[in-house]
Amino acid sequence: DFNSFVSRTNTCGELRSAHVGQEVTLYGWIQYQRQGLFLILRDFQGLTQIIIPQDEARSHVKKLLSNAPVESVVRVTGIVSPRPPGQENPKMPTGDIEVQAETAEILNSCKKLPFEIKDFTKKSEALRMQYRYLDLRSSQLQQNLRLRSQLVMRMRDYLCNLHGFVDVETPTLFKRTPGGAKEFLVPSREAGKFYSLPQSPQQFKQLLMIGGLDRYFQVARCYRDEGSRPDRQPEFTQIDIEMSFVDQAGIQRLIEGLLKYSWPEERDSITTPFPSMTYEEALADYGTDKPDTRFGMKIVDVSDFFQRSDVQFVQNALSYPCGTVKAICIPQGMRYLKNKDLESLKESAKSQFNQEIIPIICRPDGSLKSLLTKFLGEKQQSELIQVLNMQVDDVVMLAAGERKQVCSALGSLRLESADLLEAVGLVLRDPTAFHFLWVVDFPLFLPKEENPTELESAHHPFTAPHPSDINLLYSDPTKVRSQHYDLVLNGNEVGGGSIRIHSAEQQRFVLEKVLKEDSEVLSHLLEALEFGAPPHGGIALGLDRLISLIVDAPSIRDVIAFPKSFRGRDLMGNAPDYVTPEELEPYHIQVSWPLTEKEAKKN
Repeated sequence: DFNSFVSRTNTCGELRSAHVGQEVTLYGWIQYQRQGLFLILRDFQGLTQIIIPQDEARSHVKKLLSNAPVESVVRVTGIVSPRPPGQENPKMPTGDIEVQAETAEILNSCKKLPFEIKDFTKKSEALRMQYRYLDLRSSQLQQNLRLRSQLVMRMRDYLCNLHGFVDVETPTLFKRTPGGAKEFLVPSREAGKFYSLPQSPQQFKQLLMIGGLDRYFQVARCYRDEGSRPDRQPEFTQIDIEMSFVDQAGIQRLIEGLLKYSWPEERDSITTPFPSMTYEEALADYGTDKPDTRFGMKIVDVSDFFQRSDVQFVQNALSYPCGTVKAICIPQGMRYLKNKDLESLKESAKSQFNQEIIPIICRPDGSLKSLLTKFLGEKQQSELIQVLNMQVDDVVMLAAGERKQVCSALGSLRLESADLLEAVGLVLRDPTAFHFLWVVDFPLFLPKEENPTELESAHHPFTAPHPSDINLLYSDPTKVRSQHYDLVLNGNEVGGGSIRIHSAEQQRFVLEKVLKEDSEVLSHLLEALEFGAPPHGGIALGLDRLISLIVDAPSIRDVIAFPKSFRGRDLMGNAPDYVTPEELEPYHIQVSWPLTEKEAKKN
């Protein structure tokens, strides 16, 4: 009941022909006013047309409503009437009626707006962020936030009421966690000691399992100091879950049921169980661990074909360890793409992956156009067309080199090619289709980018090794698969989790011997694991990303009430902000190089 506890009788979106003759009191914002004849009143639920009285007896009401600026907040009391024949508006749910105003009150007048409150009005994102409270009045943001609220409520119902999960709030002030993303530091009044804002409640949820809670759930606020990332937020929300006595299949069934139960009715339904592929399969077929399976253009391995050829530079690539030759086929590429597009794809692979790309074009007569053709006879060319399943006007992008580099480059070109084809009108990735996918059997460890001789956790240091690979953990950690699983939706990672290490001895070995981390930082967790820790596992769903995909928002900022800019700033409240030396003194902190007043204003 939207009208309980408040002074209005109805919202601006609920009046229909059945209300004709009733006296109603509406509250809302003036969206539009025309020549002192009528105005459109808006609230969170919709729009109602208000007829401004023209008779002398209510001239004060006419003057008040005619002079009120757009976006002023008003109260209107009047009688619901049918619209005159031919003046109905089928585009408005309230389009069959109007309200004849009898009394009105301006509750708050609005000054000149920095932009119009209309969904179709183009406005810079910086301006929207600066005046976020005005941007929130748009119907799209209202819909996004309400859908988010409804989805979270359904998730709570499924987890807590249907499956016995316990909603537990975990601390925000904690200590640094080794590995993973960079954490925000919070000074304390103890000299030299700092809290950290947790990048996830990972340790706490494991400790809750050790504490015997069995099933934990939380809508958790998380923090990562990742600097300037266009579509990331320094603070974000996870649907955080942990269970005792569960395996990977159990977590997957839980999440599939959770999403099916909470999925918005107005969106296309989703089918469970979700398909699954291994990390190696994803990399081989799509060049990424988060494949968008809404369209084809899979990577094809043509190493066997070129093994039998005389193309020297390809043979050189195949002679290296993990050498390979792979390709993607862009259907009808010559019909839709220009030469400059093909050049931009080649340049992209070169600049991002240091990978050379050789285009192969199938001409209308069935012959091939490529630098490779002078090394291939007619029979070999015909065989290559068959291997690649090429049709007339298809364009193949071929790459030779180290396997992971080749796959990553072609996976990126696959997505860039889809962007180019969609820019000319083709639809490859239906935004109303939802293709969920489990990616499993990740490596437990990966070489560090800055020092490939050292290892880091592919997921986090608490992830358990695959049962079949436990012996390899002690002999060759680089070959160990993990019990880590990611949930992917339309090429975006929307969830990740794992079965956890529940042995203190194994956890200490991973931290000290494999990752070379100081285990003292995690002494509390290691000690807890020695007190009868149950086998346990869990997952976290990225709520912001999930909602943005459901509503097809261009950015996760469009599903967060008060987001930060891509530089991590709050443009509305101007945070972060400077503090005085006096305010820093209790925390034993001094700013080493204070900015000049001019520099401070500039920043």
